[in-house]
Amino acid sequence: MSKSFIATLGVGKGTWGHVSRLISEQEFDRIILISTDWVKENFHPQKECEWILINNRAGFDVIKDEIKQKLPEGELTVSIISGSGKEHTALLSALKEDGKEYKLIILTGSGTKFY
Repeated sequence: MSKSFIATLGVGKGTWGHVSRLISEQEFDRIILISTDWVKENFHPQKECEWILINNRAGFDVIKDEIKQKLPEGELTVSIISGSGKEHTALLSALKEDGKEYKLIILTGSGTKFY
């Protein structure tokens, strides 16, 4: 079963380091980042990533449906530390509508935690 990491990545660079560390320190078969063209041009992860490019000014259903049609099969690990509430809600709604189970991942002072 493939293991995929999915993260929203916002335009605020303050949380990029968190996502970058998760990408570099964890082992995933696929890494999928949900963001804008601008972020894709400016964020340089250490591993190869797939992108779901969204227009963050689009309507909620447009963003949700764009994400939903590109969700992978297999084990899913999700990070919503970066990005906006609209992007987070679209991702979580897409996962729910598609019946996907997932674990949340976050870096803490005592290491990586899964929920």
